[in-house]
Amino acid sequence: MLRWRTATAAVAITAALALSSCAADTGSTEGGGGTLTLGAIVAPTTFDPAGSEWGNRAPFYQAVYDTLLLATSEGEIEPFLAESFEYNEDNTVLTLTLRDDVTFTDGSELTSDVVKQNLERFQTGTSPDAGYLSGITSIEAPDATTVVITLAAPDPAMLNYLTRDPGLIASAEALADPDSLATDPVGSGPYVLDTAATVTGTSYTYTKNPDYWNPDLQHYDTLTINVLADATAAVNAIKAGEVNGIKLASNDNLTEVESAGWTVNANELDFQGLLLLDRAGTMGEPLSDVRVRQAINHAFDREALLTALQSDNGTVTGQVFPESSPAFDPALDERYPYDPEKAKDLLAEAGYADGFSLAMPSSTVLGSTTYTLLAQQLADIGITAEYTDPGNNFIADLLAPKFPASFMALEQNPDWQLIQFMIAPNAVFNPFKYADPQVDEYLAQIQAGDEATQAEVAKQLNEYIVEQAWFAPFYRVQNSIATDANTSVEMMPTNVYPAVYDFQPKG
Repeated sequence: MLRWRTATAAVAITAALALSSCAADTGSTEGGGGTLTLGAIVAPTTFDPAGSEWGNRAPFYQAVYDTLLLATSEGEIEPFLAESFEYNEDNTVLTLTLRDDVTFTDGSELTSDVVKQNLERFQTGTSPDAGYLSGITSIEAPDATTVVITLAAPDPAMLNYLTRDPGLIASAEALADPDSLATDPVGSGPYVLDTAATVTGTSYTYTKNPDYWNPDLQHYDTLTINVLADATAAVNAIKAGEVNGIKLASNDNLTEVESAGWTVNANELDFQGLLLLDRAGTMGEPLSDVRVRQAINHAFDREALLTALQSDNGTVTGQVFPESSPAFDPALDERYPYDPEKAKDLLAEAGYADGFSLAMPSSTVLGSTTYTLLAQQLADIGITAEYTDPGNNFIADLLAPKFPASFMALEQNPDWQLIQFMIAPNAVFNPFKYADPQVDEYLAQIQAGDEATQAEVAKQLNEYIVEQAWFAPFYRVQNSIATDANTSVEMMPTNVYPAVYDFQPKG
């Protein structure tokens, strides 16, 4: 599946990778033991936190690094390396108080200066998520356990960012040798990468950190993460008992997986649909008319698409905010029922009774069926889909921007993070930098408001962009993590891959 993780797209690797022929060891003892073997669909491109990503790559980093704050499976943000955190009155100064009992695997200690170095490196680094920290104007370390982060303006997503890749903390001594850090991480996390037993891009082996400050999170002596991008390879690994838990690249084989005695743990994080990006009509003039965008929303039989493309593993939706958000309104899912005749009427009112052509990129990763069905339903209302396959430049060309619209799968983040991802004028997935005065007003209220104000205005914003048809969402896709009979896991409401600490032996 083609997906973005909050600042960059992760195109699924197409080559199937072989696992070890040995069955996964699920032995455990009180306080941890045995081996946990996981399957992931992408490998890390670097172990340097300044170039790190999250989403499907999160477990590789969580194994060796701790984050400043912790996102829990209950959807809460809790202290972690920072044992407490507090904002000033106007939410522009965040003060973190660090634990004083944390050491890195090279023996060096966690201090505020180490955290300052890591945050500054991430802010100017190569991570696709570096922009998360762009609103920080200064980072100070007034004493050994205090970090003071000053923001140019309130950022309601900052705490969440510090639970993800921007919050990963490496040893200061390791930061001095970034070439080595890229392949040999030095963190304070629950495990240590065994570089001798690791095959880069294929299989990563970690051993238990004997000096870890939080042993309650160490449920195994050894952790192995194998890269299995291909759905068939994943099912074969399940049947052979070569993994204990695995991210399924698609939902095509769920019955087969469950028949093997495995549990499918599911949540919904991504929506799939059309991004109607050129709302000013600079490249695709028809999209500047809200009636055209509304007509496109009426063109799609969402229920049929969910059945045909996802075997009903998901939930039909008409909004980009997730069900967990205070902005979510169930009524908005009914705003654009499948109605080709209504769509034609709207096009005629907008001056496009004879239809028009709409240029969009395509990707072989998503397969031909998706694009065929979308083209058919658009054709039924008079719109001709003109596809171009940019190959590996799919995301780069989309964000250049070279296309007025595109089919895409995007993560439904917490509210302000989602806004900065696809709605705000400078959002990554607002490549035409489209601005709407009403939206700008909503964003200002959310950014400066208290929690109640943020929730109420987010709901108003959601209703507005649905009415203005900024997007044409089809459905939220089921994200599936399969676990064997000896392993349990708690799913993350804010990430596609569970935390490594939330995999535990049963019994």
